[in-house]
Amino acid sequence: MPTNEELIAELEAKEAEIKEMGGPAAVKKQHDLGKLTARERIDLFFDPGTFVETGMHVKHHCHYFGMDKIDIAADGVVTGYGKVNGHTTCCYASDFTSRGGSLGEMHAWKIAKTYDLAAKMRVPMVGMVDTGGARIQEGVNALDGYGQIFRRNTLYSGVIPQIIISMGPSAGGAVYHPALCDWIFMVKGTSYMYVTGPDVCKAVMSEEVTHEELGGAKTHNIKSGVAHFMYDSDAEAIEGCKHLLSYLPQSVYDEPDSTYQEPTDSPDRTCPELDTIVPEDPRKVYDMKQVIKPIVDDGEFFEVQKHYAPNMIVCFARFNGHVVGIIANQPSYIAGVLDINASDKAARFIRFCDAFNIPMLTLVDVPGYMPGTHQEFGGIIRHGAKVVYAYSEATVPKVAICTHKAYGGSEISMCSRSMGADIYMAWPCAELAVMGAEGAAAIIFRRDIAEAPDPEAKRQEVSELFRKTFNNPYVAAASGFVDMIIRARDTRYEVIKALEALKNKKDQIPWKKHGNIPL
Repeated sequence: MPTNEELIAELEAKEAEIKEMGGPAAVKKQHDLGKLTARERIDLFFDPGTFVETGMHVKHHCHYFGMDKIDIAADGVVTGYGKVNGHTTCCYASDFTSRGGSLGEMHAWKIAKTYDLAAKMRVPMVGMVDTGGARIQEGVNALDGYGQIFRRNTLYSGVIPQIIISMGPSAGGAVYHPALCDWIFMVKGTSYMYVTGPDVCKAVMSEEVTHEELGGAKTHNIKSGVAHFMYDSDAEAIEGCKHLLSYLPQSVYDEPDSTYQEPTDSPDRTCPELDTIVPEDPRKVYDMKQVIKPIVDDGEFFEVQKHYAPNMIVCFARFNGHVVGIIANQPSYIAGVLDINASDKAARFIRFCDAFNIPMLTLVDVPGYMPGTHQEFGGIIRHGAKVVYAYSEATVPKVAICTHKAYGGSEISMCSRSMGADIYMAWPCAELAVMGAEGAAAIIFRRDIAEAPDPEAKRQEVSELFRKTFNNPYVAAASGFVDMIIRARDTRYEVIKALEALKNKKDQIPWKKHGNIPL
């Protein structure tokens, strides 16, 4: 019978062996690739001394193809919970040094169990993915493992925040795990995601493409929109994830003020520079980020998908210490028009904010939808409808401000009164109308212009008439579609007052199993 000291020594020896992961050579190879190990990533992510590992001694059950003679440390994945920014968070990290972090039955079971634990704890779940994919020797058991994870991604969507930090390869069916989560971080040069890799593309489609071109961080942050954040290293991606978590509630059950931070910025501060930020010449543009920066606390905001669909800005910020999601058109990029990608970007962000009780501010400067066969054939009708659906369905406080243009169907889509805006404000230079004055006048007064001795002078005359008649905020305000016309400099102050007044808002949509968003 072993003594207590011997049992403790045995435990410590087993723990030390497991923490060696794939061994010194595999760890060195990981470092040579510019990547941290799973345990190094865990140490960076959690507040010092708070991580509790679960499932350390789990082993695979496979006996085929010599697997019965192979031991995989922690079965290739580190799982557990701890504190991040002082708040409990669950996490897993693939261990690429141990059989390439391949996913088998028990590996997947550990991840699924950690998801269940996060849901019970009502805390965020973060996955650090660095895997060679399914463990082929385990056959369909490995595939079922992915299915178990996918199902939990879906069941807990809108219940707890789900974040993936892609820090290595992820291919085939494995990519749908990140795709089902709320946020995806990627690391330049080391993380890749694709359904079929370069070899398959070459064999089947005769396409020559590199891993980076096909599924690298730039591809998914700029072209596909699959990912939301891009960083240069593992450490930077982890810090970015911790920054994002500072804006997010622990779960849907949290009160909206759970992310409140004592403000260091005056709620009464005015922003005089905004009075002249919109150019008087309609042919000139301005940067909407230069509107966001002065109105939020301390000029700080955390932008999501900054490289994708830049005609739409979505970000998290604070107003007087309270977290707010901001959706804004960007007039400095293709005039801020709504297109397929911008619609998808905005709709997904709106639905996340609504799911987790985050109030929304919409800054509107939109001339319409992007025209052309590429957009129509790509389904702009269906994609644009997602924004309408998302705003209409959202029950959180919704404040909107028209800073300049809001024309046609895009005016309706961008959190108009019709879409349920609780408080809609406008700057004095705002134009809420079916279309711009010049275009409208050219249609209405087409004959007058054509028959005039000086058509160009007549065009300017009737355009100005239309502008005075319709293209100003007072017409919309007279019909109740605008609640307040405010000086631009007072925007921060008015937004804070509006959000404070709406903090106890209760809104119910008709009972249903779920709606059918135009996917």
